[in-house]
Amino acid sequence: MTNVSNEIKERLSLEQVVEHIRWSDGLVPAIVQDAETRQVLMMAYMNRESLKLSLESGETWFWSRSRQELWHKGATSGNVQTITSLKYDCDGDTLLVEVKPNGPACHTGEVTCFHNEIIGLPENSADSASERTTSASSSSESRFEVLAELESVIAERERERPEGAYTTYLFDKGVDKILKKIGEEASETIIAAKNKDNDELRLEVSDLMYHLLVLLQERKLPLDDIMSELSRRHERPRRD
Repeated sequence: MTNVSNEIKERLSLEQVVEHIRWSDGLVPAIVQDAETRQVLMMAYMNRESLKLSLESGETWFWSRSRQELWHKGATSGNVQTITSLKYDCDGDTLLVEVKPNGPACHTGEVTCFHNEIIGLPENSADSASERTTSASSSSESRFEVLAELESVIAERERERPEGAYTTYLFDKGVDKILKKIGEEASETIIAAKNKDNDELRLEVSDLMYHLLVLLQERKLPLDDIMSELSRRHERPRRD
């Protein structure tokens, strides 16, 4: 297994890390985030032993409050999470674990455990409808910002080549490997569409778009150039 704790241990020993954390009944919340997409995947609890195992193994370990035992994420499902970064917040009462997930984080099969959206929030003013319209417009303009963020993360991965990161692996293998993955993801996208499985289609299209962004970075072709080309193609002729 990849050991991601070396960099952390150069700055703090495990004992020092433990001292910086404010444990509550021996536990601390751990927020797990996808290192590539920045999506929050899940929240679980760690104790001292699970934190130690996580650092030593390079994969997430937690403490189950219901079963009162340690559990290795993905031990039965295969959906392990390879740790790329582990941090604690300014108060030392929460951990942030950035990972490369090998499958869905949620036991339901969803990519993230946070897939249940709460709707019907109260309207606080007479201007709320107008505010929602403005918000919707702003959301429409910014809803592709995640692509720009992902492009930036991929560029950073190419520069820094962090050990254990999947994007590093792709750049190290070169363009042929990247193209092979694009072909695989395109095929899986086709199969998901033919099966009329929108949940699977969502996942496969996301994988395909990610690998396309890796290819663009490898070829040093900015995403802005693609967006400009699409805009040029769909320009409407002006009327006199």
